[in-house]
Amino acid sequence: MIDRLATMRLFVRVLERGSFTKAAADLNIPRSTASEAIQRLERDLESRLLDRTTRHIAATPDGAAYYQRCLSILADLEEAEGALRGHEPSGLLRIDAPGTLTRVFLLPRLSGFLARYPKITLQLGQTERLVDLVREGVDCVIRAGEPEDSTMMMRRLASIPEITCASPEYLAKYGTPQSVKDLDGHRMVGFLSSRTGTAMPLEFKVGTRFEEVSLPATVTANDADTVHHLAREGFGLVQAPKYRFLDDLEAGRLVEVLTNAPPPPIFLAAYSPQNRQLSPRVRVFLDWVVHVFEDAAL
Repeated sequence: MIDRLATMRLFVRVLERGSFTKAAADLNIPRSTASEAIQRLERDLESRLLDRTTRHIAATPDGAAYYQRCLSILADLEEAEGALRGHEPSGLLRIDAPGTLTRVFLLPRLSGFLARYPKITLQLGQTERLVDLVREGVDCVIRAGEPEDSTMMMRRLASIPEITCASPEYLAKYGTPQSVKDLDGHRMVGFLSSRTGTAMPLEFKVGTRFEEVSLPATVTANDADTVHHLAREGFGLVQAPKYRFLDDLEAGRLVEVLTNAPPPPIFLAAYSPQNRQLSPRVRVFLDWVVHVFEDAAL
C-alpha cells in the first residue's frame, strides 16, 4: 500500500508536470525509477494510463479517470493526516487567473494569506484562456462569465461592473456619443470571442432591455490586454470590467462614455474540478478569495 500511494503521487506529478524528468526531480528520484514505476502501475492495472511522445505526455481516458481517483484518495489522506497531527494546510497550490485581476485584487492582499498559511507555496498562472484543469494540473481558476465546461465546481465571487470607454483622441475625432443612437459612424476595438472566433458586439442597457451593437473595427485581437492598449491608442470604443481601466481613467488616457447605458455586469467565479476532493490548501484559498472580493470596492 505504501508503494502504491507513492506511485499514485508520482503518477499525479507526471501528469501535472507533463514530464517524467521534471516529476522525478520534484520527488528526488531517478527518471528511470519513475518511468519503471509507471510502467509497473500500468501492468498491474492492465490499462495504458499515459500517451507518451518525445515532446508530450497526456492522460488516456483511463488515465484521466485514474488521475481523478488518485487526487481524491491523496486529498483524503492529506486531510486525515493533517487533522490527526494538527497540521496547517501545506503544499503547492496552482492557481490561474487573468493578469490584471491578479494584480488589482490578489497581489495587494497575498502577503496576508501566505502569512496565515506559511506552509503553502503558490504558483500563479496569468491567462484568460480556457484551462484544462486536469491535464494542466491546475487546482483552481478564476474567470469572468459562464464557462462552457459544466464539469467544474463553481464558487461565485462577485458581480463585476463593465463600462464603455475610449481615448480622448478618438472622441475628438468621432465625437462623444450621448446615447446608443449616436453610435452611427463610430468604431470599436474588436475583441475576438474564443468560442465563436468573431468580434463580440458591444452591449448596452437601454431602459429595461439590453441591446447589442456591432460597429466596424479597424483592428481586432483575442487578448484583453492588447484590446485595452488599442483603445488607449485611439482605435475605437471598448467595453471591459471597470477595474481594468482604473489607472487610465484616473490619468485621463481613457474616458468613460454612455454612462446612462452601461453594459451588463459579468460575474466572477472560482472553478475547480468537479470530481476532485478539495485539499485543505484549496479550501482555505477559496475561502480567502471570497473575502477578497467581498471587501473589494467594485
